[in-house]
Amino acid sequence: MLEKFMRRKVIGIALSAVLYALCGSADAQQAAKVPRIGYLTGTSAPTITTPDLNADSFRQGLRDLGYIEGENIQVEYRYADRQTDRPDDSTECAGKGG
Repeated sequence: MLEKFMRRKVIGIALSAVLYALCGSADAQQAAKVPRIGYLTGTSAPTITTPDLNADSFRQGLRDLGYIEGENIQVEYRYADRQTDRPDDSTECAGKGG
């Protein structure tokens, strides 16, 4: 009788521990918020024949600081095509914050 009681108690404790561990791991798996930054330039969008060397240098600087685009940082690129009277891109990028 005592052995049956002890077995139930051990099974109950083990089941409680497993459920507690599962509840804790569900909280730990929530995705961390990835920072997002905007890259605004007055030049045209890059092509194969005219790459954006400034953007390449910018990405390299991020990598030097430990940021990998698409993994732990997101970059929004906007090109104004030399039209300086378009505040839409900067307003749009600023509105995506938070």
